[in-house]
Amino acid sequence: MSRPMGLRSVADELTEAAEEGEMADRETVARIHHRQNLWIPWTIVLLGFWVVTAPFTFGYLDEGNWVDPSGGRGAWFSDLPHTELRAQLMTWSDVVSGVLLIVLGWRMLRRGRPVAWWAACFVGIWLVFAPVVFWSPTATGFYNASTVGLLVIALTILIPGMPAMARYMQMGPATPPGWSYNPSSWAQRSILIALGFVGLLVSRYLAAFQLGYIDSVWDPFFGFATGTEPILNSEMSHTWPVSDAALGTVAYSFEFLMGFMGGRSRWRTMPWMVTIFGILVIPLGLAHIALVMSQPVVVHEWCTMCLVAAAVMLPMIPLEVDEVVAMFQHVRDSKRRGDRDGSLWGIFWKGGSGEDSTPDERTPDIGELPERPGLVAWASVWGFTTPATLVASAVLGLALLAAPSLFDVAITSGAADVAHLVGAAVVVVAVVAMGEVVRALRWLDVVLGVGVAVAVWLVDAPASYAVSVTVVGALVAVLAVPKGRITERYADWDRFVR
Repeated sequence: MSRPMGLRSVADELTEAAEEGEMADRETVARIHHRQNLWIPWTIVLLGFWVVTAPFTFGYLDEGNWVDPSGGRGAWFSDLPHTELRAQLMTWSDVVSGVLLIVLGWRMLRRGRPVAWWAACFVGIWLVFAPVVFWSPTATGFYNASTVGLLVIALTILIPGMPAMARYMQMGPATPPGWSYNPSSWAQRSILIALGFVGLLVSRYLAAFQLGYIDSVWDPFFGFATGTEPILNSEMSHTWPVSDAALGTVAYSFEFLMGFMGGRSRWRTMPWMVTIFGILVIPLGLAHIALVMSQPVVVHEWCTMCLVAAAVMLPMIPLEVDEVVAMFQHVRDSKRRGDRDGSLWGIFWKGGSGEDSTPDERTPDIGELPERPGLVAWASVWGFTTPATLVASAVLGLALLAAPSLFDVAITSGAADVAHLVGAAVVVVAVVAMGEVVRALRWLDVVLGVGVAVAVWLVDAPASYAVSVTVVGALVAVLAVPKGRITERYADWDRFVR
């Protein structure tokens, strides 16, 4: 099998160099790596021409192709929903981005130009953002720019690896010292990649409605006109300068792609990337979930697809936090050892040594997935356990969410708001605490359980409803006390697993 523009395989080049007495040092590897990836700059150039011509091929400036955002809203730069300015901005964005890709792709043909690779990557990032920022008036413009942007990101930093990374990355075993598994293995990342892709599809579907590309959204439980539409066109949604669903599409796109970034030791070799990925998944993920769960309180409606998006994001948090903990431990220990001359800045951007790390002999190879899917799937959730107490807490949280409907309590009442807010919080805490490294967070459910048991008596609620909520709250508080089983080891972080 051959690659475009690839003259020989890396193995052939290294073998020939060894026969001639040359050492396969970092410079030799970098040279061979560049030769084998010459097809990428040419592809970037071709994608540049594609993007430059897209506005004129797909009729960005043709008024007959324009659609208005849902709810009669205008873009952040115009109060009018129907404006030629949106089409012009999308056109100029594509033309300028395409020209930049052509120039940068040409420069990337020569070795030793990592800035050009990174610059092309940032052009790809902008192409993903542009249709959201400019409220693309055509669906074609939105999907073309975002798809090409994802391709450019993949071609510049995912397929060939980080530009110039081979010059400073220190090799070593993949499992963190003192850990029983590797949180950056491909098995561990596969479930995050899958969840990120599902979230991308759901958010893109919701964004298509808000941007006006489709007229309705399927909602089998709460109805479109009575549930989804009021939420997607609510005042809360309109407070954002851009479509909040489209912004979610961008976030899920980056989470999906970042799952592929780096090797099996990225907790050590790429602390900066693990940090960014952790920020996207953990604090921003919690913010996204909080917005969705506030809908019955603020808008007094429910949206099935919005709940699906939140349900996809929720397990990503405990599944990613272990990698962040391993990265934190590594940066701290590398600083103490004096890696990179003791520079915290250097360690953060370039990683540290693999001292005391151990080989990853436990994780199954991701290539075994077709033959042994169960084994790979099990390895993907190491560090994530489901004690019966936490599962029961999550079920009780769902019961609190359903309680107002079961007792015919008005969704606009304070009694319903108490159950909705605390019920959602109980579910979130219970699921996040299933991550062993953050098991101590379950104690928050004690506070929530006691809080809802007290708060329900401070609002105008039917007696039977108040008693039921009180009982559920008490059960939540009691169930949060047992720690549940812990199956893995996390070096000195074990003392925080309480």
